[in-house]
Amino acid sequence: MMQTQHRGATPTPLMVERRFPLDLHRSIQSIRDLYETGKRQRWSPNKDIDWDKLDPSTYSPTQLEAARQVWSRRAWLEYTGLAETPALLIRFCLELDRESDPKYFLTVRNTEEAWHIECFHRYAKLLGGYQSRPANPAWEAVINRTFYRDALNATQSLDAYVATQCALADGLELELYRLYASNAREPVAAGILKHVVQAKERHASFGWLYLEERAGRMDAETKQVIARHITKWVEEVAFSGYHIPSLSSTIGAQAEEAAAMLVAEAGLGAATPETELRTFKEYLQNAFHRLEQLGFVMTRPRHPVLGEL
Repeated sequence: MMQTQHRGATPTPLMVERRFPLDLHRSIQSIRDLYETGKRQRWSPNKDIDWDKLDPSTYSPTQLEAARQVWSRRAWLEYTGLAETPALLIRFCLELDRESDPKYFLTVRNTEEAWHIECFHRYAKLLGGYQSRPANPAWEAVINRTFYRDALNATQSLDAYVATQCALADGLELELYRLYASNAREPVAAGILKHVVQAKERHASFGWLYLEERAGRMDAETKQVIARHITKWVEEVAFSGYHIPSLSSTIGAQAEEAAAMLVAEAGLGAATPETELRTFKEYLQNAFHRLEQLGFVMTRPRHPVLGEL
């Protein structure tokens, strides 16, 4: 896959392990409940998705080609989690006095990410063939985000990472997948997206619940650092077209937009670029309002097309 350490990359400063005293008592019941729910809703791509219900003959070659592009891209993004989640779990374990509940939850999250990748990859194959990389090489630098190194970086705040990636970014993914699920008329796509949405609801809830738990103990300076970290992520990652190609102002997204339109019209689990952008702006506005209620003074990013968020 594309996610590799680049030659000459600066080594990531790691924390020194201090395991004891080992504290495993429950302290954030809401997050422990997410862990228990994840275990109860355990599912299997082989057993719980009726793959035989897909009938490719009902779709045109153009629609199938567009759909395999869209679903392959989802696998590329989800693949990031296979390295990111274990890294985040290690970071929680390395830091003293971090609660046990997030550690338990992250073990379930990583399994769910693996199931999502398996589904996205398998569905793309059924549609005509999984694509291992973007047709336009310019997208590789956008998608190839080494979040696992950021999670382990001892010089970066763990709370800032959770606020950005687990609350804001996972919340955005949830809203986008809800949008895709609402437009999935093909039964296999609908089945996959139903399970993905259920999992991403827990993933986003984890981020926001943990941020709310920690925010009450943060001073103004710490909150300012986190607010800047979030704004930087929006400007450098979200605006680059990572989740929504149409947001990029440096790479032409006409091919990706045309594919999304075809897949949305066919009911194969996508949304039009216009709807994605509207969902993105509404979500970011609501998320920034939520952050401000927690005491974070946010600078609203400005996008060349969407304006101020």
